[in-house]
Amino acid sequence: MPTVTANTMRTVKAGVIYFALVFGAGFLLGSIRVPFLVPRLGERWAELIEMPFMFVVIWWSARCITNRFALPTTVGVRIGAGFIALCLLLAAEALLVVALQGQSLGQYIARRDPVSGSVYLVMLALFAFISAAALREYMRVAKVQALDRKSVIYMFALFLPLQYALIAIEWYGLYSILIPVYAFLILPIIAALSEETERFLERCAKIQWGLVICVFCISHVPALMTLGIPGFEGRQLQLIAFLVLVVQGSDVLQYVWGKLAGKHKVAPKLSPSKTVEGLVGGVASATALGASLYWITPFTPLQAAGISFAICMMGFLGGLVMSAIKRDAGVKDWGQMIEGHGGMLDRLDSLAFAAPVYFHFVRYWWTP
Repeated sequence: MPTVTANTMRTVKAGVIYFALVFGAGFLLGSIRVPFLVPRLGERWAELIEMPFMFVVIWWSARCITNRFALPTTVGVRIGAGFIALCLLLAAEALLVVALQGQSLGQYIARRDPVSGSVYLVMLALFAFISAAALREYMRVAKVQALDRKSVIYMFALFLPLQYALIAIEWYGLYSILIPVYAFLILPIIAALSEETERFLERCAKIQWGLVICVFCISHVPALMTLGIPGFEGRQLQLIAFLVLVVQGSDVLQYVWGKLAGKHKVAPKLSPSKTVEGLVGGVASATALGASLYWITPFTPLQAAGISFAICMMGFLGGLVMSAIKRDAGVKDWGQMIEGHGGMLDRLDSLAFAAPVYFHFVRYWWTP
C-alpha cells in the first residue's frame, strides 16, 4: 500500500508541474499570438504556427518531469500524469476566460469554435500520438526491414504530421488524397532509389498498408470535427462519441453474445473466438444502441440504426483483416501497451476500418 500511495503522489505532483510548465509556455506564446499573429493571419493559422513551439515545450517538459520524479515506465502512470495536466489546463483556460471576459461558463462553451479551439487541437494531438503508436506496433509486427529505413523516416516525420496538419486547417481536398495518392507514389520511389530490389513489392505493400491503416484511416476520427452540418454547429464532438460508443460497444457485445450463445465459428483460422451468434447478437445490439443515441447526432433513429449497422460490420470485417496479418506474422497481439489487452492496434482495429466509412457517409449526406 505505501508503494501504491507513493506512486500515486508522484503521479499527481508530476501532473501538476507538467500543467504549470505547459500552461506557462502557452500563456507566453499566447501573448505573442493574439495581438500580433491573429489580426494578420487569422486564428487558425496563428495557432498552427504556435503548435510546433508548444510540441517542443510539451515534449521537453514530459521528458524532464519523467526523469525528475522517476515515474515508472508503465503506460498507465504516465498517461495518468498527462491526464491530470490536461484536466488542469482545460479548467484553467475556462476559468481565465470567464474571469477576464465576464462570460458564464455556459456562454464560453456555447461560443467556442470547436475547430480552432484548444479541445480540437488536443483531439488532433491525441490521435496523432495514437497513429504514431499504432504505426510503431505495425512496423514491428510486419517486420519492416532495415532496407526501408528512409521510407519509415518519411512516414513518421512527413506524412503522419502533415496528414494531421492538413486536417487542422480543414484542407479536405489534400488530406483526403495525401496518403492514398502521394504517399503511395513517393514511398515506392524512395525504396527504388535505394536500389535494393529484394522482395521489393512485398516491402512497399507493407509500408503502404501500414500508413493507410494507422494514419489515414485513424485520422478520419478527428476529421469529423471539421464537418459543417447545418443546425449541428459546435456539436461535432458528439459525432466522434457516437462512432466510438457504437463500434467499441459492438466489439464488447459480440464478445458477450459469443460467450452466452456462441457455437458456430465465423473464421476459426483467423479468430477462433468470433462466432456467428456473437456477430449477429453483437451487431444487432450495437445497432439498437446506435439508434437509441440518435439524439446526440443529426440523424433520425432509422438513419442512426442504418449507419450503426454499417460501421459495426466494417469494424467486424476490419478485425478479421487485422487478425489475418497477426496470424501471418505469428503473433497473438500487436503489442503490450495495455496490459492484458494487447497493443494500441488491438483496441483500434475495428475503429480504423469504420472511421473513414462513417466520415464519408456523414460528409456526403449531411453537409452542403
